[in-house]
Amino acid sequence: MIIYPAIDLKDGKCVRLYKGDLSKDIVYNDDPGAQAMDWARAGFSWLHVVDLNGAIEGKPVNREAVRAILEASDLPVQLGGGIRDMGQIEDWLSEGISRVILGTTAVQNPDLVKEACNKFPNQIAVGIDSRKGKVAVQGWVEESDMQSFELARMFEDVGVAAIIHTDIERDGTGEGLNMVSTIALAQNTAIPVIASGGVGSLEDLRLVREAEQYGVQGVVIGKALYDGRLSAYDALSTITDS
Repeated sequence: MIIYPAIDLKDGKCVRLYKGDLSKDIVYNDDPGAQAMDWARAGFSWLHVVDLNGAIEGKPVNREAVRAILEASDLPVQLGGGIRDMGQIEDWLSEGISRVILGTTAVQNPDLVKEACNKFPNQIAVGIDSRKGKVAVQGWVEESDMQSFELARMFEDVGVAAIIHTDIERDGTGEGLNMVSTIALAQNTAIPVIASGGVGSLEDLRLVREAEQYGVQGVVIGKALYDGRLSAYDALSTITDS
């Protein structure tokens, strides 16, 4: 089980949203590089970074902030938000991103996902962001008619490294992960699943650890770490405690 601390970028700053609403952002750090360094020092093994502006605009926007993160820490970074074509994928991987997350692209251009997986094995993840079971795109602004499990099944056996499954209605609320939907998704695909959206307590992390048997292999934590509901030490302790 891997815990991915989140660094969500808006206008060059580290923010957290409430249910994906860009108008309800809270700035927690105006120095993304310093935040990355803090998470590295805390003992995390990966970083989860999202270019929120990019997700809306359909192109990378917070490039300098992402570069600052890469320069500040040696931790591997998975990055999503506004990555829509092969050139952008290649650019980010060449700059040091370890894993590119494709969300809107996975819905609108699944062939690109397959091509990218073939070209960059184990470096492409699919972001499945859902609202009431339906996949949302364009920074969660638009909702598609596709169910989460339908999207996941499209990429079986093409080399997707992971699926990051976010329940938008839980994101930023601290109300707890939607483990029912997450486990159901994991059981419908052979691709490892990373849970996201709503972590609010250590119990959420224990549930993820218990769900490893179904293929849930990680969890993204954002607001709960920033506002102090969870400490990095306690969160990481759930990986090894009995």
